[in-house]
Amino acid sequence: MLSRAAAVAAKDLRLSLAGAQGPAQTVLLGLILIFIFSLSRDPGELFPPLSAAAVFWLATAFGQVLVFNTLYSLEEGGCRDGLLLSPAPVQAVWLGKAAAGMALLLACQAVFAPAVVAFLGQRPAGSLVSGLVFILAADWGIVALGSLLGAISAGRGARESLLTVVLFPLLTPLLLAAIRLTEGVLSGEPADTGLWLGMALAFDAVFTAAALALFPSLYSGED
Repeated sequence: MLSRAAAVAAKDLRLSLAGAQGPAQTVLLGLILIFIFSLSRDPGELFPPLSAAAVFWLATAFGQVLVFNTLYSLEEGGCRDGLLLSPAPVQAVWLGKAAAGMALLLACQAVFAPAVVAFLGQRPAGSLVSGLVFILAADWGIVALGSLLGAISAGRGARESLLTVVLFPLLTPLLLAAIRLTEGVLSGEPADTGLWLGMALAFDAVFTAAALALFPSLYSGED
């Protein structure tokens, strides 16, 4: 299944980057959000680390919606049937799109992070390696759930809003954990790192298992 998933991810990344419209929109939306929040502080004033972390993950969450709407729109016009008729298990489609979404999201976050430092006046005092680990842990849960729910709106223009409506309430525990972990990296004063990291990893495990079980029926269901 891993080789099939890698093929799906490579195909999606190639098509997404060829047009560049999806990634560009995601980066632009995130930068606009960060810039708008930066206007709420006076010149030279430091944004609270907790608020800066919340802005970073808010930009990430909204960006993720655009990423998976773009990835699942690649199979419009009956192309999805080709994936369903391939010898690969249907779960390979979910895993491939999750991997492609992870790569695109990390690329966008590589732009968001410096923007948060520059526009929100942050001076990270914690370990950047720990910060990267926390981001990866949170990102996997985000893309696992996004890739699962993206199947609901795949090829269904009238139901694209479902991805946003259903996604954000389910993401709330993970976003809370990610914000608190990122706050610790920005402030240099981590609080209950084990608790919040454990919550993020538990979220990852639950929705990875749910995706593996539910994705075949969601993706291969009737329009």
